[in-house]
Amino acid sequence: MNHWLFKSEPDTFSFDDLKNRPRRTEPWTGVRNYQARNFMRDLMRPGDLALFYHSSCPQPGVAGIVRVASEPYADPTQFVPGDDYFDPKSTLEKPIWILVDVTWERDLARFIPLDTLRTDPALAGMRLLQRGNRLSITPVTEAEFRHILSLGGAAGGMPL
Repeated sequence: MNHWLFKSEPDTFSFDDLKNRPRRTEPWTGVRNYQARNFMRDLMRPGDLALFYHSSCPQPGVAGIVRVASEPYADPTQFVPGDDYFDPKSTLEKPIWILVDVTWERDLARFIPLDTLRTDPALAGMRLLQRGNRLSITPVTEAEFRHILSLGGAAGGMPL
């Protein structure tokens, strides 16, 4: 099993929005970075766990835990003229962009602010915290994932 971090701007789509969706599941649309796409396409599998991270907001940080709920498939927004994520180079026969479905897995006892992540020596190598990293999806090591769970008050009850 791999572990991930998914970023979303909470005014666009928040962890609570996911919890309120039917079946608490949502397609992770709109990824338009080749490296993030390749993570989904080549490395993500159903059952992988991920941190749901609120970004570009007054208090960025880890809001909860999600699970990858599907195999990768074509992101339908790339085919819709006028959609923010439309890509005229993409075709049904050769889609460029893919997505996975994510499902709410668990709340944390406490939100984990970015400042807490940044100052924790155990997370010094975390990809999210590296200078210049702006990817919306990044891999997380099992040790980082476990440590973040403990910061959020969920260490004991989460199978990895």
